[in-house]
Amino acid sequence: MSTAPSTTTDEVPQRPAPAPSPSRWAPLRPLILRLHFYAGVLVAPFLLVAAVTGLLYAGSFQAEKLVYGHELTVPVGRSKLPISEQVAAARKAHPEGTVSAVRPSPEADATTRVLLSGVKGVGADHTLAVFVDPYTAKVRGALEQYGSTGALPVRTWIDELHRDLHLGDTGRLYSEFAASWLWVISGGGLALWFSRRRALRKVRGTGGRRRTLGLHGTVGVWAAAGFFFLSATGLTWSTYAGANVDELRTSLGQATPSVSAAASGEHAGHGSAAAASGGDAGHGVGLDKVLAAARAKGLGDPVEIVPPADADSAYVVRQVQRSWPEKQDAVAVDPATGRVTDVLRFDDYPVLAKLTRWGIDLHTGILFGIVNQIALALLALALSLLILWGYRMWWQRGRGSAFGRPVPRGAWAQVPPYVLVPAMAAIAVLGWFVPLLGIPLAAFLAVDIVLGEIAHRRGRRTYGSAADVK
Repeated sequence: MSTAPSTTTDEVPQRPAPAPSPSRWAPLRPLILRLHFYAGVLVAPFLLVAAVTGLLYAGSFQAEKLVYGHELTVPVGRSKLPISEQVAAARKAHPEGTVSAVRPSPEADATTRVLLSGVKGVGADHTLAVFVDPYTAKVRGALEQYGSTGALPVRTWIDELHRDLHLGDTGRLYSEFAASWLWVISGGGLALWFSRRRALRKVRGTGGRRRTLGLHGTVGVWAAAGFFFLSATGLTWSTYAGANVDELRTSLGQATPSVSAAASGEHAGHGSAAAASGGDAGHGVGLDKVLAAARAKGLGDPVEIVPPADADSAYVVRQVQRSWPEKQDAVAVDPATGRVTDVLRFDDYPVLAKLTRWGIDLHTGILFGIVNQIALALLALALSLLILWGYRMWWQRGRGSAFGRPVPRGAWAQVPPYVLVPAMAAIAVLGWFVPLLGIPLAAFLAVDIVLGEIAHRRGRRTYGSAADVK
């Protein structure tokens, strides 16, 4: 006779483990994945050009010193000649154009630069820099110069290649497009990387696409802060976003101030002779007294002296050191009396004006000198590697297919309305403030919605899954 198995009161029926509830991140991940992937594929060529030219620019400072050593440096003598004599020597060698500024020798072994504007064959936004030995007044050469940083032909050529590919205002759209999307691609990559399980982030002991992904993610995480910075600072002087930034700063009272160059009322009209001669010592108080007045107000080297623009203007003497610590003080000096009529201190700049100045100088590799330039070179190299690894993953995911398997469409439909609606509003704002980000992003979402709807109506299934891609 068989007996039924006995039960005890200690036994409790086991309930099935509850299914894990989807996290708030789950609906967003496919959308960020799709955006990161396609933005990376389409924007990466522009970013690669910006990275390579940026790498070249980081090395242009040292190249400039090597190529133009004769013009930039001189043997140290006993005492420097008056500025007026140095300018006279430059004008004797180069009487063309007009003197737009003078940069006295800032160091014992450095030449004085006399900048001439309106010179035939020199671009309207460039000047001809005449280099003068401050001890002998001998002219050591003349080179075309661009910008307030004093860039000479080698650095100018690389700078313009990086900024606009030598295509002018139209070419500037490429760099603004790249800067507009760099932070989006970096932010999306960070979100995707940290959403992966820790075990899937390892590089050692892996191969194939997983190893490429590990390298791509690891380097991207370490370089992300630098990419955010380059994106933000690059946009500050771009064509469209930069204009909006300037307008916003102005509305907030944070615009960069400038010293008043108006001559004092009782002496207005006496600056014309000085302006016409470039501030020669025989007219007005002369460059030497103007420089002495600026020195008395604490303006140390390096400085730039700008002659009066017209009969009602004053001389402007401003510091031009953009390495740390910044020296950006400026004074206006009456050409008739040599009296300082206005003073502007960098310490009195609004906060956003200071941040903009520091950000631009850090972006261009000036603020911390060679260390700054090495850091920029490493960021440019990292961005180049990330792009190449990204394209390699694209190829590897397709297992030999030229384009790989498509990332699933319609991910936007999985996003909750309380997230999707604010996101759409943010895109609208971006479309106005950063148009080369907002407009393509809105177009991407519109195309994605249309294609997803067509595929849905035709009953086509999407290929792959988010797990297959990341």
